[in-house]
Amino acid sequence: MKQNAKTPGIWNPLPYFDTVHDDHQLGNIQSISRFYAAAKHGTLPAVSWIVPSGAVSEHPPDPIHKGVAYVTGIVNAVMRSKDWSSTAIFLAWDDWGGLYDNVVPPSVDLNGYGLRVPGIVISPYAKQGYVDHQILSFDAYAKFIEDDFLDGQRLDPLTDGRPDPRPTVREDVPILGNLVSDFDFNQAPRPPMILPTNPKTTLVRARHPLHHRSRVRVRAPRIITAAQT
Repeated sequence: MKQNAKTPGIWNPLPYFDTVHDDHQLGNIQSISRFYAAAKHGTLPAVSWIVPSGAVSEHPPDPIHKGVAYVTGIVNAVMRSKDWSSTAIFLAWDDWGGLYDNVVPPSVDLNGYGLRVPGIVISPYAKQGYVDHQILSFDAYAKFIEDDFLDGQRLDPLTDGRPDPRPTVREDVPILGNLVSDFDFNQAPRPPMILPTNPKTTLVRARHPLHHRSRVRVRAPRIITAAQT
């Protein structure tokens, strides 16, 4: 089935949410072209949640480079926007690559935390070269948004009047860190760093002298974010 903003599925779960229907928010689920247009005209909403389609999700069997180009294009669009000076981008993955994680997740509640996944903060006010060692989860993104735009109001099963099976309000658990620590709002805002969406690769194909098999040599990759200069 062809994917679009109105097609529910694993890449577009919001149409499945009863709360989205009850609050008449289906119209807020829009195509990525609307995001690009808003960035171009400097009219980005206060909060945007962007989820890729399967083809650019970096999931097998699709190539990773398509997902990299997709994300880079989005970040570039925001950096070229006049909204860049007041924007924070949280780039996150919901999978860990299928490899073994030697760290046992910390105990938080009945549901618990999962395996570690990467996260990158991109903003003119992100601390340069900073590695955050706090315990964080996807709840930290919700906490940051709620603190910034809702004066700390939480989605609390005891007060929001909706059926909610969560054992805790995850944004308020003591173990959760605060993403505000990733920013320095007193520093001079750094200018955009526009990156190529399809940079030249360092992959080199070579033939092994003993086994006569095609091998691929990969030079050590570097992750570059807007928090670096």
